[in-house]
Amino acid sequence: MRLRVQLQCKNLHEYLRELSPEILDRLYNHPATCLAVYRELPCLAKNYVMRMLFLDQPLPQAAVALWVKLDSQKDHDECVSVLAGLRLWHSQQLQGGLQGYILNPVFKENLRIALLGGGRAWADEGSTLGPDRHARDIESLDRYAMERWEVILHFMVGSPCAAVSQDLAQLLVQAGLMKSEAGEAPYITSAGFQFLLLDTASQLWYFTLQYLKSAQSRGMDLVEILSFLFQLSFSTLGRDYSVEGMSESLLTFLQHLREFGLVFQRKRKSRRYYPTRLAITLAAGVTTSSLPSSSSNLTSTTGTGDAGFIVVETNYRIYAYTNSELQIALVALFSEMLYRFPNVVVAQVTRESVQQAIANGITAQQTPVLPPTITDQIRLWELERDRLQFTEGVLYNQFLSQADFEVLRDRAQGLGCLVWQDVAHRVMVVTPQGHSEVKRFWKRQKSNP
Repeated sequence: MRLRVQLQCKNLHEYLRELSPEILDRLYNHPATCLAVYRELPCLAKNYVMRMLFLDQPLPQAAVALWVKLDSQKDHDECVSVLAGLRLWHSQQLQGGLQGYILNPVFKENLRIALLGGGRAWADEGSTLGPDRHARDIESLDRYAMERWEVILHFMVGSPCAAVSQDLAQLLVQAGLMKSEAGEAPYITSAGFQFLLLDTASQLWYFTLQYLKSAQSRGMDLVEILSFLFQLSFSTLGRDYSVEGMSESLLTFLQHLREFGLVFQRKRKSRRYYPTRLAITLAAGVTTSSLPSSSSNLTSTTGTGDAGFIVVETNYRIYAYTNSELQIALVALFSEMLYRFPNVVVAQVTRESVQQAIANGITAQQTPVLPPTITDQIRLWELERDRLQFTEGVLYNQFLSQADFEVLRDRAQGLGCLVWQDVAHRVMVVTPQGHSEVKRFWKRQKSNP
């Protein structure tokens, strides 16, 4: 049972291109990062990098342009944009005034190390600690990863048995997936509802991006945790690794990864950890090649029943053929549960259930797969609740003359902050953002009659 939705979810390169040049240059000091970035380049861009990897002199741009045929110029321009945006190569002026390309020297050096060997080990294997009496096999790691991840999803749909840490709950709110009123438990938003309909790989990458955005505000080193994520992507599934040499910030990050299901650590103070399949496939971001394999491998081991289907009748009755507790909770977000059997649940879409879902941020536009008659009725129920739109504003009244009112009204209109006006009663409302400017204008008018 899988519904496809559109949620803004950048891939690895789109995310890296938004980072500052200083952070990117620090990232390329790590061979694992360089290899991960190279691995996700377009095929033609990989070819360009390999041609220049062992050159110490810049190549003229005209010579590089000759590497492709004229009918492939669009692909060439795309590669130039990608390599420049990721700071993998730079433009450099040659003798005679010509422009040339040269690989980023830090990236070049560390990519050589990644491809040819050398340098320090990326991670210390757990074998230095001796055999693990509580070793985990791949099947148990897959099961653990999905169990941990589904706890987060259950928490989002309000399952009473799901509990997460305060840090994680706060992150869900900061990401816009949940909303929290004063003194109340967080509840799902419209973006959170879309998030639940994504496949596991897309969910994980989107969530990780939100975590990275808040990393520096938590006092964490973004380069350090990104480099660690890239190192995890090259680890071996089923093998344990040591925590020796990790900074306090990285150990805190490891505990967060443990809660997300990206690593298994038997106890918080354990000296070893096991990367799960979620961590190993994460660094690829959201790409068409990575989604099917990662999501299918994981869900096939959990027994949650990712396959299934929904029957929606024109009498607003829903039959959901699934054993997944999460999918049943998802259906319950916008319908009233009637019956439950071993492999099917029966629910009813009602005016009350729809308006409750709308109150939680779910919109009628998120139900395009339903029959048109039901979709239209859901939109009507949504309009019932949204007949009024509320806008904050500052009220201006008690003008001494019509001229004073019109002068201030025209100024507010010019600033684009006029919300409403009543000319007959000399009353108007401006936005809170424009209030200070309108107020200053009025004081200048009164001081210079």
